[in-house]
Amino acid sequence: MSRGGVQSFQKDRLVQALAARRLTQAQLASMVGVSPATISKWRAGTQAPERDALERLAGVINVSPDWFTRPMTAKVSPPLFRSNASAHVAARAMLEARMEWSQDLALELSEFVDYPEVNLPTRFYRNPEEITAEDIELAAGECRDLWRLGRSPVQDLALAAEGAGVILVREETGIAQIEGLSAWSSALQRPFILLSADKDNGYRSRFDLAHELGHLVLHRHVERPTERDRHKLLEQQAHQFAGALLLPAETFAREVRVPPTLDDLLILKKRWGASAAAMIMRLRALDLLEKDEALTLFKRRSARWGAKSEPNDLDRPPERPRLLLRTVNLLVDENVMPLDAIPRHIGLAANDVAALAGLPRNYFEGKNNVVQLAKLRTLQTDSSPTENAQNNVVQFRSPLKSR
Repeated sequence: MSRGGVQSFQKDRLVQALAARRLTQAQLASMVGVSPATISKWRAGTQAPERDALERLAGVINVSPDWFTRPMTAKVSPPLFRSNASAHVAARAMLEARMEWSQDLALELSEFVDYPEVNLPTRFYRNPEEITAEDIELAAGECRDLWRLGRSPVQDLALAAEGAGVILVREETGIAQIEGLSAWSSALQRPFILLSADKDNGYRSRFDLAHELGHLVLHRHVERPTERDRHKLLEQQAHQFAGALLLPAETFAREVRVPPTLDDLLILKKRWGASAAAMIMRLRALDLLEKDEALTLFKRRSARWGAKSEPNDLDRPPERPRLLLRTVNLLVDENVMPLDAIPRHIGLAANDVAALAGLPRNYFEGKNNVVQLAKLRTLQTDSSPTENAQNNVVQFRSPLKSR
């Protein structure tokens, strides 16, 4: 059966766009001015939109028309979600699509820059039941060693993760109940983490990041579970990894008077960048608190502050990703690409590129910065802007790889 229309139309792009925008076929059909049956045919690949319809479709989705004709990048690995509830199916599909858009953005930018090499502990567990508490402690300690963090409090975990080659995205998703997700990209041979920015709690955000790092290290080769108990086990293991990464046993335990009071924990909260709840869980994991002692502390915490918040939650701003942001800034500052050409090069809307890269909302509108397209062949390696894990994490590729 002939598809007709624009023959290079990629039906999987439409599937991705529906998920990213959380639209039903009927809603999209009404917005584009076609029948739901037509959208269904486009989605199935039995028919392709005519040029005029494609332009309307692109306008509705807010992408460039040629975005729908670009071959799809290989999907990232199936991410793990905190909640396994079926009620969140549409929300999970949207976040997966946003992560795939992050991959597309990072892949396009990788033509111009070198990202840091991936530097994570390597584990090949196939079954979560084979992962012991000692294995998790060792993996978290190895992560600190690889990143040269010692055993003191981590000042900026986001910067350390990006310096280790992780592509980190933090954006408002409108889905506060899903704090984050992580996956591996075969196209870039590196991991991605997407964190929700819907809550302005720096302590919570750091723990979420450490949790996702635990999934990337421990569960890369573990098949995604459908059973509730097995899913819960993976979450518990990622939680333990996060606690071990943020609160190393050798030093954290020496600073805590056991059994602690809630006020003791609040004193340590700012220094270690971890909530009182996280510290209670960590002390329990280290067998420095009995189960009933930990439970008593949690009950007192809930009675004093409520279940969801603690004092001083807002005194530590969430750590911001820098890798993609600085990459875009470098392209502009080094006259590699005109400011307004970057979203067109990616194919996504300017506000999507800004959100995924951690740029100000009106970044592509707020500068009247028109420069000539230039290549990086003239940049010398010894003067290339580079930064280490405590500063920048982007390096220009020289000479520029031809497309």
